[in-house]
Amino acid sequence: MKREEFLVLLNKYLSGETNAEENKLLLNYYESFQTSSEWDLALGSKEELESKMRNRIQNALASEEVKVIPIHKPFYSKNIFRIAAAAVVLLFVSISILFNTNAFDKQNNSVVINKKIMIGSDKATLTLEDGSVIALEKGKAYNSGSVSSNGEKLIYNSKNNKSTIASNYLTIPRGGQFFVQLADSTKVWLNSESQLKYPVEFVDGETRQVELVYGEAYFEVSPSTKHKGAKFKVKTQMQNVEVIGTQFNIKAYKDETNIYTTLVEGKVAISNAQNKQFLVPSQQSKISRTDDNIKIETVDVYNETSWRKGLFVFKGMPLKDIAKVLSRWYDVDIEFADPALGNVKFNGVLNKDQKLEDILTTIKNINFINAYEIKKHKVIIK
Repeated sequence: MKREEFLVLLNKYLSGETNAEENKLLLNYYESFQTSSEWDLALGSKEELESKMRNRIQNALASEEVKVIPIHKPFYSKNIFRIAAAAVVLLFVSISILFNTNAFDKQNNSVVINKKIMIGSDKATLTLEDGSVIALEKGKAYNSGSVSSNGEKLIYNSKNNKSTIASNYLTIPRGGQFFVQLADSTKVWLNSESQLKYPVEFVDGETRQVELVYGEAYFEVSPSTKHKGAKFKVKTQMQNVEVIGTQFNIKAYKDETNIYTTLVEGKVAISNAQNKQFLVPSQQSKISRTDDNIKIETVDVYNETSWRKGLFVFKGMPLKDIAKVLSRWYDVDIEFADPALGNVKFNGVLNKDQKLEDILTTIKNINFINAYEIKKHKVIIK
């Protein structure tokens, strides 16, 4: 796509005339540009273009003329318009759209594919107290006592049983994601390559504790006021999270050196053997596996939790870190022919419902990589 074509598509979008495929194209190219000092004089200076875009966007938003056509079904989202609108507003308002002069004109067909890579889907395995393992996936229903699944989510119903409480494990493989509602009505979204341990029942008035054994999970916790003041705690390696009725995200992958906890709303206390810190909304804690210090910084919550809404948001992220995200979702191994490529930083918002080949082609077409090759379940970036 040439720069002129992009601007035509932008104008078409703001007039509410784009279709689903065109919206997908806009999302693909969101912030996926390198800064360049070379500007086509026909388009005006960078400052003029930014001013023109800002005014156009503000006028469209003020008159409520901006329309959004959903391009995919978000992962358990009830607010599709708000989510899609937020993604598109980010697309245009960020104004880091500093076009690389040759980004859209380059034609490079150096792509080799000999194996179709499947897009991730809703799937998990449920391990019961007795060691039994049940496969959960779309199209397969499961019902047993207080737990049921339609293959896309797992729901526990409280029976207020105060006898010995059994624990279950929900394991999400690479290439999967899943949702579980615990017996206290706490909702948990689990990302690829994750495992959650939790009791099948909670005792009123006693601390409700679960364990994120590894991986990433988004928690929407049922408030303690509904459970006789019982606190909610999440245990992970290196830390404990004490919750005061809230929403937050924890990322604790085995192959990453840091554990991140991002607070969306409410309040949480992060503690380990040496320290204890409180988070307020939009703050993120970071604990290194080699350091007991708890570091806190303000982050963009949308970027940190967009995976739950069916999007990959990469903000100045090195390709080697992006490769980890893609590896988990598409269940592939990604290697760099030149290790230096892994340090190249990329900005973009991409749809999780896209084929891996489409994502790689997007990155390639804007000059971040020269080529890629897919052999069975291995991707080689060149």
